[in-house]
Amino acid sequence: MTTVTRFAPSPTGYLHIGGARTALFNWLLARKTSGRFILRIEDTDQRRSTDESTRMILEDINWLGLIWDEGPEVGGANGPYFQSQRLEIYRKCTDQLIAAGRAYKSFETAEELEAAREEARKAGKGFKYDGRAKNLTPEQIRQYETEGRPFVVRLATTGEDVTVNDMILGQVVFKAEELEDFVILKSDGFPTYHLGVVVDDHLMGVTHVLRGQEHLMNTPKHIALQRALGFPTPIYAHLPLIFNMDGSKMSKRDKEKAAREGRPAPEIDVHDFRLAGYLPEALLNFVALLGWSPGGDREIMSLSEMTQLFSIERIGKTNARFDREKLAAFNAEYIRSVPLERLREAMRDFLALTDYPLKAADDGLLDRILVMYRERAKTLAEIAQKSRMFFVEQVEYDEKAVAKVLKKDPASKVLADMAERLAGLEAWTAANIHQAIETYAAENELNMGKVAQPLRVAVSGETVSPPIDQTIEALGKDVAIARIQQAQTL
Repeated sequence: MTTVTRFAPSPTGYLHIGGARTALFNWLLARKTSGRFILRIEDTDQRRSTDESTRMILEDINWLGLIWDEGPEVGGANGPYFQSQRLEIYRKCTDQLIAAGRAYKSFETAEELEAAREEARKAGKGFKYDGRAKNLTPEQIRQYETEGRPFVVRLATTGEDVTVNDMILGQVVFKAEELEDFVILKSDGFPTYHLGVVVDDHLMGVTHVLRGQEHLMNTPKHIALQRALGFPTPIYAHLPLIFNMDGSKMSKRDKEKAAREGRPAPEIDVHDFRLAGYLPEALLNFVALLGWSPGGDREIMSLSEMTQLFSIERIGKTNARFDREKLAAFNAEYIRSVPLERLREAMRDFLALTDYPLKAADDGLLDRILVMYRERAKTLAEIAQKSRMFFVEQVEYDEKAVAKVLKKDPASKVLADMAERLAGLEAWTAANIHQAIETYAAENELNMGKVAQPLRVAVSGETVSPPIDQTIEALGKDVAIARIQQAQTL
């Protein structure tokens, strides 16, 4: 049997990091078993679904490198891959269920259902639809239809317990009294999540469903639908939830809370991490370890290595904690270790989303800047921000740096002398600049810091920068000397 997995996001916003993990695990399982990975867009919520969200989700998944075998943009034998384009398929399945007595039309108004919920609340009970529409006669149904009364279609549950055999959680039993006759087709003719996912998974040949534990409560409904339609049940594996380090659920509401409290919004969606300057390799590596372990103490892995090591059996039950400091450390490791050509490509992708001046750098200058900063940077945004000094006409001097370094002897003389020496260099290279600094320090019996630090503040405005010889080289001769001369006037 060929393994077929799928990722089926709803285009109601950006791709959440939890969704990215779900996509990754499904992708890894398909690749590990030489199977197929399907991307399906569940856009049946017409009020909230947008084309822009669809575009961004596809872009983010592509950016992560999780290329799909079937789905939007690539097609396939099981399309269409947008649920809004499959309405006739769902209608036929619904008609089949009604004809077999496994589903029925329900004509209650929203007001009638709310009154029933209120009655249940007053009685101290949870609301459960009582199946009253099952008792409508054919004549009553025809009358309601003639009147044009809106209706939904509900699945008639069988009153039996439903057992979910989950590869992560084991056997989970849902008692019959927990289940109600749930809606499978909405009054607008669109399927509910339950009908759409069950029908599409079957028709697309999905064999394994890996999704978050928040969907566990939906699974007995899906199994009930599969039984009613005569579909086989796929293999289920419900992934542990992702929490913040304080134990709160990692949610898009975290952004709203941060805004109310006047603090920077945390990254929640893949797009957030892109804008913050994370590499897809680092993000995937980190996300893979949210609930899954390759065994041993190994953590840094390429996508191909993760594919070789991945198995559902090594996914745990315990909810995962999203350690942002650890993610930053992962990202720093990848910034340091990926080939320069790949780092340049990643930086170009990042800069395309931003307005940093670094965007204007040619490949030669960009490479020099990346080499200077990659050893200490945690994000691409950090490199882009710190490299602003290479693109501004006027340096912004840190007042403390000026007072601590430039206002003290022998800084003024050092700057005057070094401006003259640097102007005399025939070959403007980091090696020659370093030699000039070293020679001047030796001749004047100064340690290197007494020479390098005034130069650093003069050209960058700060006391911390990449190696001063590389910094001065990258600025160019005219700019570097002009800044050194200007700093003497502070």
